[in-house]
Amino acid sequence: MDYAAARKLMVDSQVRVNDVTDRALQAALLEAPRERLLPADRAFAAYAEIEPEVAVGRRLMLARDVSKLLMAVAARPGERALAVAAPYAGLVLARMGLQTTVQDADAAVFDVAGAALADEGVATVVAPLNDPAGEAWDVIVSEAAVPARPDSWIEALKPGGRLAVVERSGPTGKAVLYVRGEQGVSRRELFDAAPPVLAELAPEPTFAL
Repeated sequence: MDYAAARKLMVDSQVRVNDVTDRALQAALLEAPRERLLPADRAFAAYAEIEPEVAVGRRLMLARDVSKLLMAVAARPGERALAVAAPYAGLVLARMGLQTTVQDADAAVFDVAGAALADEGVATVVAPLNDPAGEAWDVIVSEAAVPARPDSWIEALKPGGRLAVVERSGPTGKAVLYVRGEQGVSRRELFDAAPPVLAELAPEPTFAL
């Protein structure tokens, strides 16, 4: 399979047509080997307009949606980025010149995607998703949805840092951009999306007598 041609088709038919106009981001998408983040027997599906499975409970986000999230955070070379359950976003951010770490609670993700991330200079961390690795991040992004505002992720941002994530409590979620300021946090809704919700972040059920 000609993966370079498949990447170009993906960018032309799924990304550019959805108002992703950032040239540096487009260039990174054309170079980032999404197929290497999947098991070998699923690599053929890397550039289809689907959410292919990396490991049980983990899927790559639609290229359209992850590219819109990444454009919203306005990433700049030299910044520090944390990609939570987001190996593809991490790969693309590294191609854009950011110092990138990918965090996941499931080591099986890195059994599949770890070699490709290492080749791009991306650090990997296995840790609970509600406990972000490190602090003072310029950018945090997730390819999965969260059931509610992830306060621990916002607290891990430096002043001026940006978080892009999908908040989803029903059939469809809303991609949002948080910006941490000196005195508070701003929130802006971006677009509708419906990636799988991170089960690890679901609130514990409560029972009333």
